[in-house]
Formats: sequence, structure tokens, C-alpha cells
Amino acid sequence: MDQINIYSGEEVLSRIVVADGVEALEECLEQYRNVFVVMDSNVAMKCPAAYDMSQMLNRRGAPGMLVEASEEAKCMETVMDICGWLLDNGADRDALVLAIGGGVTTDMAGFAASLYKRGVRFAYVPTTLLAQVDAAIGGKTGVNAWGYKNMLGTIRQPEFTYLCPQVLESLPMQDFQSGAAEMLKTFIIEDGGHYARAVALLQDLAADFVKACESSSTLSYNEEHWSEVLSRRLSQMTPLIAAAAKVKAGVVSRDQYETGERRKLNLGHTFAHAIESLAHRQHDEMDHGHAVALGMVYAAQLSEKLGMAEEGFAAALERDLDSCLLLVICPYGVKDMAEAMRKDKKAEEGKVHFILPRAIGDVTVHALTVDEAVALLG
Repeated sequence: MDQINIYSGEEVLSRIVVADGVEALEECLEQYRNVFVVMDSNVAMKCPAAYDMSQMLNRRGAPGMLVEASEEAKCMETVMDICGWLLDNGADRDALVLAIGGGVTTDMAGFAASLYKRGVRFAYVPTTLLAQVDAAIGGKTGVNAWGYKNMLGTIRQPEFTYLCPQVLESLPMQDFQSGAAEMLKTFIIEDGGHYARAVALLQDLAADFVKACESSSTLSYNEEHWSEVLSRRLSQMTPLIAAAAKVKAGVVSRDQYETGERRKLNLGHTFAHAIESLAHRQHDEMDHGHAVALGMVYAAQLSEKLGMAEEGFAAALERDLDSCLLLVICPYGVKDMAEAMRKDKKAEEGKVHFILPRAIGDVTVHALTVDEAVALLG
């Protein structure tokens, strides 16, 4: 069991525990007397590792609440339902809210915990790759409002985040790809050689999956093939998940409240959130990770247009993402995204802080108006 810390100066604000299985979770909970569990209902039904965790938590007598983890349910009503459930179950100021699920679940439960009785402690067991490398690390909580992503929320650190690749065994392919895009985003920001290793592993996973489908008598792309391929390579994911978590923990330690360096973690997100908002309004399907992959390509193209990245960098990045099966066709042009980008919650004085990659491992913050960005991208 390894530990990565998030600091404020020399004070440890939050722990990230990396373990091979779910067994060490009980040790992490030893110091907390009153644990209240908020779990994604889908995880409870489909994740085998969740059964083992539930058995341990039942032995402790921890009350549990199941929530729907969808973008539609990620709203203040669900947060208030969680707060009401905590009150009904006698949660006091010494409570620990343990969220088990993906980023939607950790965002909602963390937000509820930060509001309930003016703030109680909380911890996360993220069950998606997206949450393990990004959403559950760094202290951001929040919900969607008025048709826009994460418009209401807080920044408050969990007691700990428990990273266990075992919980990813039942993760659907689309959800895995969503997290893989965020993992590559992290290594584009700070490389250390991990970007190339991650791309190689994701390419191997993609090739194994295509081969398994082609050799199947049904010739169909199905989740059974994906589960078999992923289970064989989960152990190879562990060091990459830990490396991505360490990068984010370092950035958050240096800039917890996003006044400077932490903005870099939003690489691709200004475009991605605009794409997601458009998709939501038009009832299209677009998950966060694939939107981020598209957003990173747009950011790289913008970087080239401004002369910050070498010509061909955006095309090379696009090829990498495509070879890992992380790119989907974007049905919207940059002009379509303009209105949503203007409402970016990080906009200041009419300008958006675009995060632009100059090379792998080298990104910069560049303020532009949305009109300037749209004009450059044509």
C-alpha cells in the first residue's frame, strides 16, 4: 500500500492511498467511528469488488445510501437528498461520508458533506478510471446547474482517496476510455516519460480488443471481449494511475484554490465543457473523457495558430488519441461552442484562460476572448 499526500505547506491535507485490492480499505477507516456510505447504485449492482467493500462496511454497521450517478441526477436536489439522509440517520459532526462510485458520486457526496452541518469529513473510493486519475483528486466538489457543468460547488479536501485498480474490472469500455483521456491529459501537462508509456499501453489494449472481436464468431464489439482484455492488463495500469495521481497531487499542493498553476489541469476542458453543454441540450451522447480528448486537440490547434507549438503537433496528438480509440466525431464547430465558452466559470474580465500545450510535458495559460479563439480556429 503506497501513499501520496496533498499538502498545504508542510501540513498534510489529504491522503491518496494506492492499493492492489479492497482489503486495505478497512485499515484506512479504523480511526473513523461513524461512517456513512453513499454508493452509486450501478456500482452496487455490477462491480464485484463493491460486494466485498459492502460486506466489510456492513460488519462495521455503517448505514448506506444508493444514488443515481448520472449528469441529470448531478444536481442540488440529489445533494439535499444526501443531506436529509445523513440527518435522518443521526450523522453528527464527527461523521465520515464515504463515497463509493465515479466522479459524479464523489462530486455530489463531497459537496453534500461540505454543506451538512457546515462541513463534515468525507473520503472517496473512486470506481472509474476517470475518477481515479482526476475527478476524485484535488478537493473540487459540485453539481450541474442551469444547463452548465459544475456551476455550484466547493473546494474542500477529502480525508483520503482510495485507489484500487481491482474496482475497474467491470468498467465498461466507454467509461474506461473516458478516464484514459484524462490520464493522457495529465501526462501532457507533466510528462516524466509516462505519456509515451500510457499511449503504448492504451494502443495495446485497443489492438487486443479489436483482435478479440475479429476472432469472435459473432464478429461483434461487446463488453465481454473488453472485460477479458482489460482484466489481463489491469496490473499494468496501477503505476500509471499512481503516476497521474501524483502529478495532480503535486499541482494541487502548490495551488489548491486554482489561482495559478492549477489552471493547467483544465487542459482541453474549456472546449470539453462547451461540447458537453451542447450535447446535453440537444440530447446527444457525449461523455466527459471523450469531450476532453476533443478539447485537447482544439487546444493544440489553437496553440499552433498562436505559434506556441510546432507545426504538426496537433496532428500528432490527434493520431495518438485516435490510435487509443479515444476520439469520437464532434458534431459541433467552434462557433457552436462560443456561447458556452463565454459562460466558462473560470472566465475573468471577458477573457478565458485557455490552457495550451506547447509540447508533451509543457503547457501554458493564455488568456483570450472567445471571439479571438474562434477566429483563430476558423
